[in-house]
Amino acid sequence: MSDTRPRVALLVTCLVDLFRPSVGFAAVRLLEDAGCDVEVPAQSCCGQPAYNSGERHLAMKVARTMLDALEPFDYVVAPSGSCTGMVTRHYPTLFHGTPDEERACALARRTFELTRFLVEVRGVATTGSRFDASVTWHDSCSCLREAGTRQAPRTLLGAVEGTVIKEAGDREVCCGFGGTFAVKYPAISTAMAQDKAARLEETGADTVLSADLGCLLNIAGVLRRQGSPMKVRHVAEVLAGETAGPAIGEPDP
Repeated sequence: MSDTRPRVALLVTCLVDLFRPSVGFAAVRLLEDAGCDVEVPAQSCCGQPAYNSGERHLAMKVARTMLDALEPFDYVVAPSGSCTGMVTRHYPTLFHGTPDEERACALARRTFELTRFLVEVRGVATTGSRFDASVTWHDSCSCLREAGTRQAPRTLLGAVEGTVIKEAGDREVCCGFGGTFAVKYPAISTAMAQDKAARLEETGADTVLSADLGCLLNIAGVLRRQGSPMKVRHVAEVLAGETAGPAIGEPDP
């Protein structure tokens, strides 16, 4: 791990802010333990819903506020492959040919999904946490195909005391959420989510983990409606040792 303390902006994400703030707090703890000075600048949505709906001008307007907010930092880290992918893959395209193109490209180069940043940038091998459970991992589409995250979460989870990883047979298959896809094609989305839940349950694991809250909310909804005892958590919570509270989809005590 480098001796320097980079200034890191946490891109909280809308879903974490509205549905699971504990993920944001866990991310801050992990980043600080990794030797970073963490700030949470005032921020908006990354613009992904508008971008995916074809509203490029609206997406650009929203994204420009993020350029302004995140530009002063050495790195930007998000507990989400989806929002990370929007910045790293789509901001450069969105601003291509505009005066903000180089700003967007520079931001993309220093933006990372949380687990990949910890392992590949900060050299973290273990977070020192314990989680006595068997877990299975869902590779979100955005983590795999946009944020470049596959091995990093497995590396960190492999060092968590008490944790046994049980890989699902279709761990890289979409869960059916896909943001606006679930709204536009609910029947297809539901069928995909049910298939995903079945494959995860086949592992016999106690808990399903992922790095994208959208996927986790989707999967948790299916499991709960089916009466499954399987719990659902964001990987940041396990890595930070923040697992005392209810799992995703469970009611508050």
